Amino acid sequence: MKTQTLDAIPAEAKRVAIAVIAGLIAPILDTTIVTIGFDNLTTAMSAPVGTVQWTNTGYLLALAVAVPLAGWSALRFGSRAVWRTGLSAFFLGSILCAAAWNIQALIAFRVLQGLGAGLLFPLMTSVLVAASGGRALGRLVALVSVPTALGPILGPVVGGVILHWLDWRWLFLVNVPVCLIALALSGRIPDDRSPGRTRLDWLGLALLAPGLVGVLLGLSNMHAGIARADVLVPAAIGVALLAAFVVRGARAAGPTLVDVRVFARQSVWSSSVGLFFFGVTSFGAMLALPLYLQQVRGETVLAAAFVLVPQGIGALVSRTVGGRLTDAIGARWVAVAGFAVVAAATVPFALADESTGLIWLMAALFVRGLGLGVLISPVMSAAFVGLPAAYKHDASILTRTFQQVGGSVGTAVVAVVLTAGSAGVGGFRDAFWWTVALTALGAMLAVRLPGTTETAPALKPTH
Repeated sequence: MKTQTLDAIPAEAKRVAIAVIAGLIAPILDTTIVTIGFDNLTTAMSAPVGTVQWTNTGYLLALAVAVPLAGWSALRFGSRAVWRTGLSAFFLGSILCAAAWNIQALIAFRVLQGLGAGLLFPLMTSVLVAASGGRALGRLVALVSVPTALGPILGPVVGGVILHWLDWRWLFLVNVPVCLIALALSGRIPDDRSPGRTRLDWLGLALLAPGLVGVLLGLSNMHAGIARADVLVPAAIGVALLAAFVVRGARAAGPTLVDVRVFARQSVWSSSVGLFFFGVTSFGAMLALPLYLQQVRGETVLAAAFVLVPQGIGALVSRTVGGRLTDAIGARWVAVAGFAVVAAATVPFALADESTGLIWLMAALFVRGLGLGVLISPVMSAAFVGLPAAYKHDASILTRTFQQVGGSVGTAVVAVVLTAGSAGVGGFRDAFWWTVALTALGAMLAVRLPGTTETAPALKPTH
């Protein structure tokens, strides 16, 4: 384990980080804030829950379609222009969602929101790399990960408060002032572009975007069982398209939508795997925890949301420590420790019953948040250790995609276990044990993450 002197965070990079945080708050909150309003939307729209669920599914699928375009668009038009386009689309989508007159319109406008968010998420790390020159990246990622760490926890809280006092339309109107502030700060985003990479790889897009949609759609349908046509067919088609995309990309001599050869670097593939398991453990648990509190312990929606707050506080407290440690000793052992803490702090829920003291569970959530806060910086920044600047957008897209798929896998696993398991507390125990096991697997695989000073094979650019 090597320790190095920490570089000061460049002032320009801090300015960019603030703009990134402002731009990510609303899209990340929107991944969870709407879910808590399903019951209200079912009544207001006179629509079944299965249809209302598409307000979330449509958002996530649209996000998956837009993510592959973000890298090429940033190289062609500049990161600042793409950032503003994504923010504007999300801003407009939020206003239209609030004005939706039926469930079909709401789903369509949620798709617009998802397209905007999909342009923003992959740029988060790449613009920080551009602004900082790769220096102090662990601490910068820790800084901009505040929305990532707090969004899944605060989303239900904010949503619960809004629905307690206001109309469901305010779930979307709350985004408006946040987006306006983010647009005002968007001039800080670097205007980097690559004039030599102007042709869009249409075939690559036709393989990658539907492939991701197929896999995510199959995973989202697993809650009702695995051996179903609406699970197996889209998932199989999606996997086949993604495999074709990878094979084609590995053999291509010219520019491709995403240069998959960047996986030749251990830092990139190990970071992608780390983010996959980060998605599994964070999103899987965030499905099980509120349901456990409501269905087993009888808490109200709003009370359950507030019980989860200690996890967000823990993540907020530890994120800076994770960033500094990553910059000082490298990603590997920081990530291993983060995964281990998250796994250990999930065990109390796997052992809990209806009478377990709430104070102990809230303490476990705080410790779990500490682990998540430490974890996000090493697994996200590791991909960019020694990475040539020409590949920062490729690495951003690939790692973001792995995190999104991991979140869908974690949610699907927990949903399947809860559906197939015993009723009551027994089913939740099984779901939490699965979460513990997958988190522990993430810890074991995190040993492949690089140290700060490690290098990887050089790549010959195709763009």
